[in-house]
Amino acid sequence: MEHHHLELPRLRVVARRAFPQLLEATLVPLGLFYAGLVALGPKGAIFTALAWSYAAVLRRLWRRERLPGVLLLATAGLTARSLVAVASHDSLFVYFLQPSLATALLGGAFLLSVPLGMPLAERLAQDFLPLPPSFFKRPKVRQLFTHISLLWALVSLANAAGTLVLLLSWHSGAFAAARTGLSSALTVGGIAVSSWWFRRGLRLHQG
Repeated sequence: MEHHHLELPRLRVVARRAFPQLLEATLVPLGLFYAGLVALGPKGAIFTALAWSYAAVLRRLWRRERLPGVLLLATAGLTARSLVAVASHDSLFVYFLQPSLATALLGGAFLLSVPLGMPLAERLAQDFLPLPPSFFKRPKVRQLFTHISLLWALVSLANAAGTLVLLLSWHSGAFAAARTGLSSALTVGGIAVSSWWFRRGLRLHQG
């Protein structure tokens, strides 16, 4: 069996590839939300951001383009947050709860993708890493992405659960700072572990 040596792209290359997708999936909806909040009020802001996300998905479907995993995740998370926001009647508790719901949904998506045979970590890697499609079809590589998907399911669900505990036990001012610290620590830790795991698996596979 023939093996080809693959090098992971530099961080600058990954960032150049990832930024347009992050802009479309997260930054533009966020900007539209705040603009809509000023011009249209809370409900108008919610539906403006949601309309952009669905339009981005439908545009790709119309053009028969590949749907980036980050866009699908962002749209699913925004849908959940929007439904809760509309039903909450501006409840401060529910307002703070929304990011936790989106994070839990993300963790569930990572977890569900494993038994479906479509590990979500693999789809996201295809969005951000300019590697040949044949690389992602290798059994050992798919197994590696399955493990990384389970890791991010654990990180996301732990983040959501920890945020809920803080929300129930801390006042709003302290909650915001504590939640930021918890989410940052878990996310940075998850990135570090999954990057190390991926690079180690790649070296072993090519060794």
